[in-house]
Formats: sequence, structure tokens, C-alpha cells
Amino acid sequence: MVDRPARVTMMDIAAAAGCSQAAVSFVLNDTPGTRISQQTRDRVWEAARALGYTGATYTTKAAYSGLDNVIGFAVDQLATSPEAIVAIEGARQASWNAGNVLLVAQTLSDPVMEPKAIKALTSGGISALIYMTIYTRQIELPSYVSQLNIPTVLLNCYTADHAFPAVVPSEIAGGQSSTRHLITHGHHRIATITGEIWMQAAQDRLTGYRRALATADIPFDPELVIEGDWSAGAGYAATMKLLALKEPPTAIFCQNDRTAIGCYEALKDAGLHIPQDMSVVGYDDEEISRHLVPPLTTSVLPHLAMGQWAIEHLNPDSTPGKRYPIAKLECSLVKRHSVAAPRADTREIFDGGHTSP
Repeated sequence: MVDRPARVTMMDIAAAAGCSQAAVSFVLNDTPGTRISQQTRDRVWEAARALGYTGATYTTKAAYSGLDNVIGFAVDQLATSPEAIVAIEGARQASWNAGNVLLVAQTLSDPVMEPKAIKALTSGGISALIYMTIYTRQIELPSYVSQLNIPTVLLNCYTADHAFPAVVPSEIAGGQSSTRHLITHGHHRIATITGEIWMQAAQDRLTGYRRALATADIPFDPELVIEGDWSAGAGYAATMKLLALKEPPTAIFCQNDRTAIGCYEALKDAGLHIPQDMSVVGYDDEEISRHLVPPLTTSVLPHLAMGQWAIEHLNPDSTPGKRYPIAKLECSLVKRHSVAAPRADTREIFDGGHTSP
């Protein structure tokens, strides 16, 4: 049986109803002027009820209500990945719940244009600001942000002085949970394909992987760690390297779903089956993960919840000089069908010459 994530999203309903996320949004929000068939509407509502969707998935805690009810949302990049859009949607939901409007600006961290963008937000009457980066990291908050004198929350980033509330994914725990899931299925020779290792997300997921091995008294083997670049191509190349080892792994933890797509292709070209011959775990829970064959076990990046959290922690009564702990939200594991116990005859599979494309 497939375990569902803790929060039911419109993407979950879209997958269950066999339609687009946009169609789900239009149906659930009863958007006027949309020509969606009654049959599709019925499927959406049936899927929503079956999944236990009860409307907005955020808490009803009053988030923030400034004098003019306008919150600014500055993000460095919108187009590189869906995470920014998901976080904005979470903030939008929580903002509307409290009667606030959200204004969004992309800054690209440009030293000239970012201050202009934030100035445009403030001149537009915002009474609070969410400042987001796409890549999780420690930042030096620009002085023009620190001097705004309005409630500010950092999303997916944090400062060394912890002067502002900040929220990030719990990546170490996510990497540990992914690896532990494979261990509980009996795997002891577990490989991982990382992202670009200079990035904090890749470092933390690798730390979680190593912690899970250590907790299970499984020796760390650097031969089983291949650095990738988050792409399907890197996943393919890294998987082929792992299959060529004298003692290949029985399971592979791909540190994002795009890497897992390449891993799937490499295993298919090598004549291997998932999960019978090799178990695979991804990370991010991109929509494609549920449509792979077999559907991919992966972890949810909690950007929707992070956007909601940011709105809920805009504190108009924040104390100057106060230090805020970094909030780390769980990357829940979504169990699908890409993991099974290792085969007793795994060695024979590789010795039998099935690893050649």
C-alpha cells in the first residue's frame, strides 16, 4: 500500500483524478468562466474526498495582518525549479487565510536590480517581507533589507547572526530517512548519487546517508558515493559506474528525482529490473516521480509548508537583537514501488553479464 504524504496537495488530487493541477485549482476554487466538463469536476471532487482534502492545508492560526494587509515576497529565481512557485503558493494560501495580499518580485540577486525590486515592493505599501533563495544556504542579508524596519522572514536561507526567523528543509534527516528505508528492507550495500557537492542540500543529504549507515553499523564505502549535478544525464552515467564496480550496490539513493530518472534508464539499458534487481530511492517528489515505472519512492521537499510557516512567523512585535533558531521542516518519505528486499542471487546477476547496454 502506498503511504501518502502528511499534507494532501492539489498535485495529489490531480494525479488521482487524471487531470492537470490547474483544473483541480479551478474546480476546488469554483473559478468562474472555466469550461471544465462536469465529468472532470466530479472526478476532482471524488479524488479530493477520497484523499481527505478539506480545503486549505494550513492551520487557521491568524498569520499576519499589517495595517495595509500587503506582504512582499522577494525570491532570487523563479524559473530554475518548481520549489519557488510551491513556496509562493503556500505563502499565498496562508496570506489569504488572514486577509492579506501577496506581492512577488524576482531579483536574481542582482546587486543593482534587487534593491530596486525591494524598493518597489516597499513603495507599493508592503508591511512585511519574505526573502527567499532557491538554493538552501547561509546568506549575508543586504543592508537595505535589514534596514526596512518591517517584519521579515527568511525562506530557504538564514544568516549567521540569526537575527530573523528562518525556515529550511530538514535535509540531513531526509537523507537519513531515505537511506534507513533501504536498510530496513535488508540492503547493506547502498550507493548514493549526490548533487553538486558545493551545495548545502547535497552536503546535508550525504551527511544523512552516512549517519544512517553508521547507526546500522554498516561501514562507509567511498566507492559507493558518486557526485552528480542533479541531472538525468549525471544519474545515468553514475549508475553505469556503480554497475561496473567489482561489487555493485543492491540499492541506490538518488539525491533528486531527475537523477533517479537517469538511474532508471541506465538500469533498463543494463537489463535490470526495479525493484527486483535494484532498489532506487529519489528525493524532491517531483510530479514525474509518481509516473515512472515503477512509481518512485522519494521525499517531499516541504516548500509549501515553508511558505505557510513564513507567513505564520511574520512577527510585528519582533525584538531588536533577538536571535531566532532556524526552523527545519520534515522532508516526508513517500513510499511507492521502487524498493524491495535485495535478491539472494544479486552477485549472479552481475556476473552473468547483464550490465552491458
